[in-house]
Amino acid sequence: MFIALSTFEIANDMAAEVKEAFVNRPQLVNDAPGFVRLDVLSPKDNANEIWMMTFWTDEESYNTWYKNHMRESHQGVPKGVKLVPHSAKVRLFDHITD
Repeated sequence: MFIALSTFEIANDMAAEVKEAFVNRPQLVNDAPGFVRLDVLSPKDNANEIWMMTFWTDEESYNTWYKNHMRESHQGVPKGVKLVPHSAKVRLFDHITD
């Protein structure tokens, strides 16, 4: 299994709106070949930080989705959200064990 972890920090007090957008997301990625699941987390020590973990059967499936659908997946982002500069990061992982 392959995991992509995207993290970012909200700069303008809109964390509640962003979290609600994830709860009500259109689930566009759910039918992508190789997609397993999406987990969205927020650390207790920083409510403005969001961690989005997508689980895939393989890295190629993730890369195909990312290349073809990344733009449309951001359509539900609340208007006016600003991020802490340089806080957005994507890290890629091989899943070793449950």
